[in-house]
Amino acid sequence: MRHFDDLSSADAAILETFVVPRYLALYGNLLLEMLLTGEAARVAHLGCRTGFPDLELFQRIPSMSLVGVDSSAPALELARNKAHAHGELDIEYLIADGYPTGLEAEQYSHALSVHPNLDRTARSALLSELARVLYSGGQALIAMPMRGSFQEITDIFKEYALKEDATEFSKVLEASFPNRPTLESLSEELEEAGLSDIDVKLQHREIEFDGGRGLLEDPAMRLLILPEIRTWLRVDQLDGALDYLARAVDKYWSEDKLSLSLNVGCASARKP
Repeated sequence: MRHFDDLSSADAAILETFVVPRYLALYGNLLLEMLLTGEAARVAHLGCRTGFPDLELFQRIPSMSLVGVDSSAPALELARNKAHAHGELDIEYLIADGYPTGLEAEQYSHALSVHPNLDRTARSALLSELARVLYSGGQALIAMPMRGSFQEITDIFKEYALKEDATEFSKVLEASFPNRPTLESLSEELEEAGLSDIDVKLQHREIEFDGGRGLLEDPAMRLLILPEIRTWLRVDQLDGALDYLARAVDKYWSEDKLSLSLNVGCASARKP
């Protein structure tokens, strides 16, 4: 059960250079706002990708160690290079293909994940792993897109289903809404993982693109947004809908900026 798709070296560099500051930082910054800080911490970062927001964590906690795990060797190598460039930080990055990871149980004060691309079943395994590695009183943090995100794309998919008489896709689209997490459903999932003292925050944000073509060509769309939508829809083949999306955004936003709606959510919970 992989936390993310594999990343090539090129995609890892693109993610770090373009996607982190423009898109992923919206989730990481909310997570940092909810982080409980003290004099020391031992942190587990699950699905760490290129290591964001690991360096920011070190700026907030005077004495800290961190272990990051991910399924992408190129992403981990980039994370290691970043950490090395910042001096003698107590950071280790390890390959882990699924859950449970090889991390020791009940050894961490904080366990976190940023923008995991997982359906509810796989997310349950992630949340259980966050709980497993924490010691009593430790904090779990997970930041992710919530229901209502990418509404402009959803609206065009609905238009496609109606105009193209795509009955099966219409059913898939309708069935996808319960798969999109809400404040209530994410709280329930955290409780099911054995966590308590749950607090979920939601921020409405927008990310702007240079027209419809800018949306389609943006690396955030390819690397994170479309994979997230595919997970919600529980379907791999979106060729017809994506072809229609390309034509529609070119038509509707041929000269204007396109703002894509995001509901950025972050949940904090404690291990009893």
